[in-house]
Amino acid sequence: MRQLPNMQRLVVARFHRRGDAEGYIQILRRLVPATKQAIVFDTTGAEKLPEVRSTQMDRML
Repeated sequence: MRQLPNMQRLVVARFHRRGDAEGYIQILRRLVPATKQAIVFDTTGAEKLPEVRSTQMDRML
């Protein structure tokens, strides 16, 4: 998740394995060091949050 102002969050990507998520966040931290990124685990199993499309991700970078 990307942490936005006013306690808002944006789902950047979803992974099934922790190692994949950690590798992805390392890349994000190198590419966009000024932003705050966090790994969050969804234990509910609900897949209701929308995915971020690549065009939205490009605008954030």
